[in-house]
Amino acid sequence: MAVREINLEVEDGEFFCLLGPSGCGKTTLLNMLAGFERPTAGQIEVAGAVVTRPDASRGVIFQGDAALFPWLTAEENVQFGLKAIGIAAEDRSKRVEHYLRLVGLYDHRRKYPRELSGGMRQRIQIARVLAIQPRVLLMDEPFGALDAPSRRRMQTELERIWREERRTVFFITHDIEEAVKLGDRIGIMNQGPGAVLVDVLDNRLERPRDHLSPEFVSYLRDVQRRFAHVAEAEDT
Repeated sequence: MAVREINLEVEDGEFFCLLGPSGCGKTTLLNMLAGFERPTAGQIEVAGAVVTRPDASRGVIFQGDAALFPWLTAEENVQFGLKAIGIAAEDRSKRVEHYLRLVGLYDHRRKYPRELSGGMRQRIQIARVLAIQPRVLLMDEPFGALDAPSRRRMQTELERIWREERRTVFFITHDIEEAVKLGDRIGIMNQGPGAVLVDVLDNRLERPRDHLSPEFVSYLRDVQRRFAHVAEAEDT
């Protein structure tokens, strides 16, 4: 059993970060939220509707860029989902322009993924998912493959986009600083198999957050101590 006894409510418009060690079942939980996998017990609801399969109300942004089609330009990649859900050509064009501008890639719209940096490719993924206007964004360690400076830039960009769009975000990570930077609340899971949600912490740091500020560093240490306590409890 990957995860068990998960009981969690995420508010509409909330940025929720799920923090846990590698192999604790974070991606399994996200896959169930997406409808890719079915829970063996209990159920998942979004806005009162039980999740039984994937649909356009929940958009998934993956860690790598393999989800992009290398034979399509940035513009065509963003259009793809809109075509799939039957959006008319004129509306597609308006949405694609809006979201490519939102992520700062409109001037690169005719480039192919191979011509763009890792961070830019992730922004295409974000634009493609936002364009279908899902109720929930499910993000599976989307910046894990980036170098540290690019990762920090993408965190800042994501926070800016979230503040403009105010969609619900469920973001999984094993990076404590990333969770403190982004999350309204931070859920902590223990090591799997059979992992549980050990704690949920409120993050009241003012936005935008400066990772060098005394307040940020102090709260980061608090979360690190709590995370270490969970790991120590597992060892004993």
